[in-house]
Amino acid sequence: MATKVHVGMETEMIGNGVPEKVTNIWKKRVLDFSGKMKRFPGWLWRTIWKVGREDPRRMIHAFKVGLSLTLVSLLYLMEPLFKGIGTNAIWAVMTVVVVLEFTAGATLCKGLNRGLGTLLAGSLAFLIEFIATKSGKVFRAVFIGAAVFLIGTAATYMRFFPYIKKNYDYGVVIFLLTFNLITVSSYRVENVLKIAHDRFYTIAIGCAICLFMSLLVFPIWSSEDLHNSTVGKLEGLAKSIEACVNEYFNGSEIKENQDKSSEDPIYKGYKAVLDSKSTDETLALYASWEPRHSRHCYRFPWQQYVKVGTVLRQFGYTVVALHGCLQTEIQTPRSVRALFKDPCIRLAGEVTKALKELANSIRNRRHCSPEILSDHLHEALQDLNTAIKSQPRLFLGSNNNQATNMLALAAAHAARHKQEKGHGVSLSSVKTDSSALLEWKTKRLSEQARENERKVLRPQLSKIAITSLEFSEALPFAAFASLLVEIVARLDNVIAEVEELGRIACYKEFNPEDDEIVVTCEKPPVDVTKNQLPTHASD
Repeated sequence: MATKVHVGMETEMIGNGVPEKVTNIWKKRVLDFSGKMKRFPGWLWRTIWKVGREDPRRMIHAFKVGLSLTLVSLLYLMEPLFKGIGTNAIWAVMTVVVVLEFTAGATLCKGLNRGLGTLLAGSLAFLIEFIATKSGKVFRAVFIGAAVFLIGTAATYMRFFPYIKKNYDYGVVIFLLTFNLITVSSYRVENVLKIAHDRFYTIAIGCAICLFMSLLVFPIWSSEDLHNSTVGKLEGLAKSIEACVNEYFNGSEIKENQDKSSEDPIYKGYKAVLDSKSTDETLALYASWEPRHSRHCYRFPWQQYVKVGTVLRQFGYTVVALHGCLQTEIQTPRSVRALFKDPCIRLAGEVTKALKELANSIRNRRHCSPEILSDHLHEALQDLNTAIKSQPRLFLGSNNNQATNMLALAAAHAARHKQEKGHGVSLSSVKTDSSALLEWKTKRLSEQARENERKVLRPQLSKIAITSLEFSEALPFAAFASLLVEIVARLDNVIAEVEELGRIACYKEFNPEDDEIVVTCEKPPVDVTKNQLPTHASD
């Protein structure tokens, strides 16, 4: 073999002059690629299984979309239908692809927006065309251009109106598209009426297929998703509070098990609550489009669900702050925490029990238990208050110790200031000969070393200075306990909103034995059997 020397390095060459190192790299890449291709089928199957297992309705929706596209393709495949509609059938295919959404409310919103926008645009375009045909060619072109400008400007500006942007933004876009296509095409195409007529009917066919699939074939309701997500958020908050308090008092045991898991269970519980604002508003908007599909046709109180979500987010912010107490730099010693362990765990347990009761009441569409705020919760609060009062020195400390600590800190600060001042004076007395210059450089290097050491030690010294105060050992726990009490106070707001939801949605009365369901609302009460649960609907 020949060798090649380049910049002090030797690389062996193979017979054709290609470096052996490059060949090995390409062999490694080919082997890696082949390994990935072998693992790809297994990875693809696991992904398909995981997505379908998380929500089986996704598979149902996929089949519904495939069936809808097959039905709308008959406009092309069947000769009699193609002769009647022609190439304009492509608008029906586009409508199915764009309009058919996961939930019935989303499909209704987009389908009705598309149909209404097409109808209004066609009507206005015909009016513009009727006026333009009565004039000359030049005036007709000017009139069409002015109409396109005015209508386009006005419609685009209307999209900024909050109500229109929230409910009819897609319809306005379709209106602009259809109006411009018909109006501008009418200047060159003679039979524009037939084009608009065919397009309207093909869009109507596509919307009809979408509505049929969404409302009658295994319907998926946005109101159901909003209902279930509210239940899940309450249960997630309950799990977060329980896990947070347990980790605070049993941190060493919890962390060993937590290292094995990829995600913090506390964060996982309240994450869905904090990120739910846009999701709740979107589901509530789609739920407002859905028809009343319950047995008794009661309206679905989607606005109240949004209010419950808002209160839960405010409640979740306190849980986030409680979780932050586990990650502070200054921590209360285990021996001090043990003094308040039992009342705190009992208090957190009662709050968790109340949140789970609220979740069950919404899930089963019944009113909350009258004893949701039981005497055990108030007893746990009193026990925590008594335990804190029994240890006043932990939170208040003694004046003598505080004065001593403050004097020690002041003395240390004065000594450090005097030392720094002394260094400043010594620097001003530097000599000019070579020996003095060498001495000055040596001092300069030593000062820089001390300055770097001081920067490293400053956080530790500040932490030591803080922890030297007697009451600082209990300050982190005081913050933890105050947030726990704040959670109890905010629990009343959550209960009030859930009870209001039950009143508006006509939830059944709470019955411990659950032998009979009594529906109460502003209408005359209706008695139903256990298996005939009243479901929800929307306006």
